[in-house]
Amino acid sequence: MIDEIYIHETAVVDAPCKIGRGTKIWHFCHLMPNCMIGEECILGQNVFVASEVTLGNRVKVQNNVSIYKGVTCEDEVFIGPSAVFTNVVNPRSAVERKNEFAPTHIGKGATIGANATIVCGHNIGRYAFVGAGTVVTRNVLDYELVVGNPAQHAGWMSENGQKLQFDAEGFALCSATGEKYQLVDNKVVKL
Repeated sequence: MIDEIYIHETAVVDAPCKIGRGTKIWHFCHLMPNCMIGEECILGQNVFVASEVTLGNRVKVQNNVSIYKGVTCEDEVFIGPSAVFTNVVNPRSAVERKNEFAPTHIGKGATIGANATIVCGHNIGRYAFVGAGTVVTRNVLDYELVVGNPAQHAGWMSENGQKLQFDAEGFALCSATGEKYQLVDNKVVKL
């Protein structure tokens, strides 16, 4: 296990923040007070993390991502470059709506593709895969692959990130690991 925390000299970390062991925070990042960053996370260049955001362990946030109050990521989430999170459904400059922030929860192992937009108030399931450029305006199921604007169902993904092909009985194998999955009532479970 890596014991130290790396914070690039150009990054700004406003105390108090909780940052786990082995985490790396790169150029021009800004962490607001009271955010929680897990162990062995990587925050790429120009990442903003607002107050009260929680990132689990081994979360990777690529360059130019802003994560606003109300977002919670479980362990091993991947957030691609320039992905966007919102925290108010109907923002107006002249109207104060901080008491209307809607939470966004991202489940373990999920992937948010480059330039995706996650509209607040929705959950992204465990091991879900949001394609590049997708606009999420609804909940995304565990293992679900969504693409487009607005996000549309495009299949199912394994925990390894491989598209699953289910047979007539509702079973599929991950092409990379051989792990078995079952689709029942529009829900995927790993066997």
